[in-house]
Amino acid sequence: MDVTTDEVLPVEVTAEEEEEEEQIQRENGGERKRESETPPEDDCCPICFSSFTVPCRGNCGHWYCGSCILQYWNYAAVSKPCKCPMCVRHITTLSPEASLQERQEQEVKEVLAKIRRYNRLFVGGLTGFLQKLKELPLLIKRMVWRMMDPDTNTLYFHEVRIFAMLMSTLYTAAEFSFIPTGKFRIVTVFDYGAIAMILILRVVGLYRRRRLAQRVRHIAAAELEPE
Repeated sequence: MDVTTDEVLPVEVTAEEEEEEEQIQRENGGERKRESETPPEDDCCPICFSSFTVPCRGNCGHWYCGSCILQYWNYAAVSKPCKCPMCVRHITTLSPEASLQERQEQEVKEVLAKIRRYNRLFVGGLTGFLQKLKELPLLIKRMVWRMMDPDTNTLYFHEVRIFAMLMSTLYTAAEFSFIPTGKFRIVTVFDYGAIAMILILRVVGLYRRRRLAQRVRHIAAAELEPE
């Protein structure tokens, strides 16, 4: 099941973004030295095994196509940086090749915007926490897609139940009473609701996978039929 992050930041680099970019570089101990680093000429992207497209260097030192490593992250943990496919080190910063900043192609600008978004998510400290809050809709969307994916064993029981507990606390603090609880406490109702939602999403994912497989078989059968 494909997971996409089509939402991108504005292409224009604002003064605020430049300041955040400088802060990221300072907080990561100066690991990002884009001006003097380029990918090896005789190397290729270890994900697509092709020449580098929008080459980016992880803080581990390995180079990837920008779109490849971001797509790889799409299948990683929702709120955590992806692990380098080469050395399994967490990639907390991506450094695009310096010359890319002068490129005007729309595709390049979109990839660079996504890279800036990724870097701000995992910069750490207060900046990273605030960025995660800002990107909460995207993170929730990715979590839902992951829970629907039959190929993953991650169901996010812990995260969803914590969210349900917070919602029950807000419900109690607001003195609402529109949810029938019967003999159960409201926190128990929210907890059971969270577990039910996880199971329903997994069933929906299995159903979607089955329908997709049936559609593929129908298409294959139609192509094999003689004209």
